[in-house]
Amino acid sequence: MPFVEIIIVLLLILLNGFLAMSELAVVSSRRTRLQVMVDGRVPGARRALALAEAPGRFLSTVQIGITLVGIAAGTYGGTNIAFPLARDLEARGLSTAVADAIAYGGVVSLITFFSLVMGELVPKQLGLRHPERVAARVAPTMTIIARIASPVVSLLDFTARSCLRLLGAGRLAPQLVTDEEIKALIAEAESAGTVEPGETAMIAGVMRLADRTARAMMTPRPEVDWIDLDSDADTVRERLRSSHHSRLPVGRGGIDAVLGLVRVKDILDAQLAGEAWDIARLVRPTPVIQDSIDALKVLDVLRVAPEHMALVVDEYGSFEGVLTTADILSAIAGAFAVAGEDQPTVVQRSDGSWLIDGMEPADEMAELLAIKLPGDGDFHTVAGFVLDRLRRIPATGEKFDWDGWRFEVLDMDRRRVDKVLATPNMPPEEAYEG
Repeated sequence: MPFVEIIIVLLLILLNGFLAMSELAVVSSRRTRLQVMVDGRVPGARRALALAEAPGRFLSTVQIGITLVGIAAGTYGGTNIAFPLARDLEARGLSTAVADAIAYGGVVSLITFFSLVMGELVPKQLGLRHPERVAARVAPTMTIIARIASPVVSLLDFTARSCLRLLGAGRLAPQLVTDEEIKALIAEAESAGTVEPGETAMIAGVMRLADRTARAMMTPRPEVDWIDLDSDADTVRERLRSSHHSRLPVGRGGIDAVLGLVRVKDILDAQLAGEAWDIARLVRPTPVIQDSIDALKVLDVLRVAPEHMALVVDEYGSFEGVLTTADILSAIAGAFAVAGEDQPTVVQRSDGSWLIDGMEPADEMAELLAIKLPGDGDFHTVAGFVLDRLRRIPATGEKFDWDGWRFEVLDMDRRRVDKVLATPNMPPEEAYEG
């Protein structure tokens, strides 16, 4: 029995497995993880990253190795194992044709079987389980092989790139990570226990923040408590008593003529010190921002604002609302309880429906209900979403369907949509898409 020859064939199959494992590990590795390993001085990580950044030459190297090993295993096995086995069977009384068929067929079948299992399936599964770790370990060896085979690799890589250009494929596009992939990765980490549910919610809030504008985060004009300098002292005192805010915008004659803000503590200090009632003297200058600027620019403004508050105006200069650091934090971590406002903005009922406040951000509602908002809509709140779909000021009880949910207006605050009920009612593919 040719034991030495069998061992040589097995070694060739294992070499094929090493190449297959290296190929899948390097191709499947995330470059960001490899970069982290490089920064952590993990041996082999820098070479693995270099291989991942030049996939054409690396794949050519692997393909050369796999092809040569496969040919060598088949040829060597047929010549040094099948031929002696056929002659042995022939000596036992079988005809030459039968002995050759049994010997060559059996040897080829066994080599193919072990090549698939030990040379492909098992190594590739090992490479997929820990791609970055495996890539770092095999990278030094693969780099040496690539240098040895450099002339042939260069020829194959040039030929392959030329064929791709003829097919119109051109250069390999950079791999861009999308928001959906990041969310899927975070969800996977949460299910594995690596990331806490609260952290997942905050990460989602940070990702939403970059897509929001000042208008989407501000406290809108109708809900702003402000002080009119033309009002008498008793009216101003009543406004201060009824408001739970520590800083209030100040205007003269109307909120559009806003001058800045005043701190309630400054008014209290002045009164305790026995000073004359003169709020105009206590007004502090406040930055003014346009309602269309994005949240990241708002952050830059609030960082340098002494009072961490900004006045929001539209393109015509009309006052639209106020924006504070608390609004930014709420957009990331969720709304905080406010004195005098005990009711939550979103409540799930026993039948699976959701009672949603009209001022709830529309993107948070979309994430909660797993729906897609209309791409042509110019709105930021749930109330704006309802108005966009109905194209008019609704009446209490009006309904419409969208993306597998039925939305019903439960309450109106004059002309503002105050409460909306969202109820699942049909598969998404049957939902209203008007």
